[in-house]
Amino acid sequence: MDTTERFGPAEQTPAQRQALLDEVEALKAAQGLPPLSPFGQRLYRRYVAGELSLAECSAELRRYYDRA
Repeated sequence: MDTTERFGPAEQTPAQRQALLDEVEALKAAQGLPPLSPFGQRLYRRYVAGELSLAECSAELRRYYDRA
């Protein structure tokens, strides 16, 4: 699947995807929420690399934590 189909307009490049994740982490920290688990960090590295979309990351997280 082409990147333009897999990612939205604000997440076409690795730098854009990293910037989005940085913003999410800053918002979580401001709300006192914990940082990502090691599993989540691995998924989001794959998202930044363009291997997974956010929807795919979310599905993986749900599968992982539903069985925990």
